Amino acid sequence: ISTVGTYTIQNAKVTKFLCPTVEKEQQKIAHCLSSLDEVIGLQAKKVQALKQHKKGLMQQLFPAEGETTPRLRFPEFREAGAWEVKRLGEIVEELQDGNWIESKDQSSVGIRLIQTGNIGVGGFIQKNNNARYISEETFKRLNCTEIFPGDCLVSRLPNPVGRACIIPAIKERMITAVDCAIVRFDKNIVVPYIFILLSQTPAYLSVAESHAFGSTRKRISRGNLSKLKISIPSLPEQQKIAHCLSSLDEVIGLESHKLDALKNLKKGLMQQLFPQEVA
Repeated sequence: ISTVGTYTIQNAKVTKFLCPTVEKEQQKIAHCLSSLDEVIGLQAKKVQALKQHKKGLMQQLFPAEGETTPRLRFPEFREAGAWEVKRLGEIVEELQDGNWIESKDQSSVGIRLIQTGNIGVGGFIQKNNNARYISEETFKRLNCTEIFPGDCLVSRLPNPVGRACIIPAIKERMITAVDCAIVRFDKNIVVPYIFILLSQTPAYLSVAESHAFGSTRKRISRGNLSKLKISIPSLPEQQKIAHCLSSLDEVIGLESHKLDALKNLKKGLMQQLFPQEVA
């Protein structure tokens, strides 16, 4: 007998479940939920189309690997020349590793420990259900470095190496783990969001991967991270690109929120339309 976990096909054959005895009620429920499924499907396609549109724009607005000029520029910057190539260490005010926090140092409440799992490709991953903390006493004993909303974190571990995000305001004090690099940019040189966008491009990720080493699990050292070469335009052009793509991010966020709301609506409807327990 085929099994899925401990639930066998034989189990399925004898499992009892409740269903409406009136055929019209079944049809009514099916029509209601299938109609909602169609709306959810259309909204999911809309979100995906917006994400693809952003991806396409980024491919045009940022130089391809090995190039220093993008294929698409705003009219006022078309004669501005090639983007300037700089090492990451040249455009930051601070670049340091997070703190070495062992399991025995962690607690259930206190100061939030941000880990590599919280760093997505270009975005912060909340993971509230798996949040880790350290106590105030541990924070002082280990002389930890506090991080703040607006700081950039770069993962020194896969996957992929070098992915980055900006820390949002999560209304908690925070520190970060040793495999997360804390980056505070010189805002007279670079708009931090521009680096976050660059960190999502194949060109950047390829360079970051080439600087990672390790026999079992590759990682990029802080020193090698500081040596990564990136191409950036003038500050006004950065600001123009940032405004364009952040506006698109807002639209994607709103449409994604609508998608989540529709999914929650369906979940709530199903809880109301179907019995919760079978005796």
